[in-house]
Amino acid sequence: MLHVDPILTTATAAGAGRPLAAEAPPPFEITRVFTEIQLDSWLAVGLVLAAGLYLYGVHRLRVRGDRWPIARTVFFLGPGLGGIASVTLSGVHAYDTALLSVHMVQHMVLSMVAPIFLALGAPVTLALRTLPKEPRRRLLAVVHSRIVRIWTFPLVAFTIFVVNPFVLYFTDLYRYTLEHVWAHELMHAHFIMTGCVFFWPLLGLDPLPGRWPYPARALLMVLSVPFHTVLGLTVMQSTTLFGGDWYPSLDLSWSDPWDDQVVAGGILWAGGEFVSITMLAVLVVQWVRQSEREARRVDRDLDRQEAQQARESAAGAPA
Repeated sequence: MLHVDPILTTATAAGAGRPLAAEAPPPFEITRVFTEIQLDSWLAVGLVLAAGLYLYGVHRLRVRGDRWPIARTVFFLGPGLGGIASVTLSGVHAYDTALLSVHMVQHMVLSMVAPIFLALGAPVTLALRTLPKEPRRRLLAVVHSRIVRIWTFPLVAFTIFVVNPFVLYFTDLYRYTLEHVWAHELMHAHFIMTGCVFFWPLLGLDPLPGRWPYPARALLMVLSVPFHTVLGLTVMQSTTLFGGDWYPSLDLSWSDPWDDQVVAGGILWAGGEFVSITMLAVLVVQWVRQSEREARRVDRDLDRQEAQQARESAAGAPA
């Protein structure tokens, strides 16, 4: 199957593998998303392994008669792992170093969309219910370790989530990821990890330490909305091209780097706000459901207390 890659990589005299020349890819068409699929990367192996382990865990629960919500499986495998695959293994990946707008689509899916549904899939909870005693004890030790407590603390996760894009796009780091394949792939993994660290404590169903109450989580989600507006507008109004002369050097007759950068900023702006507001709605729904469960629990406690008082009164009444 033909693979279109805008970068021709050749080894330098030092063997560094830095791109020395660029080849202009054909115009981007929606059909190429399906015709340029590549399954020869380490990420493909990781996605297949993650899906297999998750399905095996669900199978183990069903064999012993336990129930696992179908929605969690759909979330984890569909928009979760499937979302990652859709922008890293499809034809989207073939254009992610040729068009900044395509890269921004990857950014949004890997850092905001996929991590949300991975968290809603509750893989840690599934592992805790299916692992043998010793591996389960070790997993709990990791979940409650000092490092995890620090990285998943909402304010720390929020800071990482907000600062990372500015460090990437407003320094020479982004150009470096365009020039080196390994750095580009590492950036994809970093997007996923950053999104998971931010969204897991806010929306996830797994038992994480130090989880904030719902009002505080909703406030943090509200604070994330202006961040994407600022970042998107900054990209759109920038007087310099991201990546320096990288995109002009491709000499794409069918795409102007300046126009594409404006589109990229619009994707960050609109996409970020849409996802943030949608996730705020999800948080509110979770908050309402948690309040309803708590109200039912209180009602059951009151019913038991009233029944106990009735029995005591009946026992103490004269014959």
